[in-house]
Amino acid sequence: MSVEVKIGIDNNPRELAVNTTAAGDDVHAKVAAALAGTDAVLELVDEKGSKVLIPSSKIAYVEVGSSEPRRVGFGA
Repeated sequence: MSVEVKIGIDNNPRELAVNTTAAGDDVHAKVAAALAGTDAVLELVDEKGSKVLIPSSKIAYVEVGSSEPRRVGFGA
């Protein structure tokens, strides 16, 4: 199962969405360390193995959730 992480970046109208195979608890720990100032950079690895690096000082918000497909329509 993958975890979807949405990151808002200062002075940027669009959010960055990353799907990662890391466990939700690991993602929470990395985000907490970045926001606390412990880590200068938030580093995430996406499903394809690419690294995404975001300077901690530029993070506006982070939304962590599972990437289950959204149900649309009357059968939802």
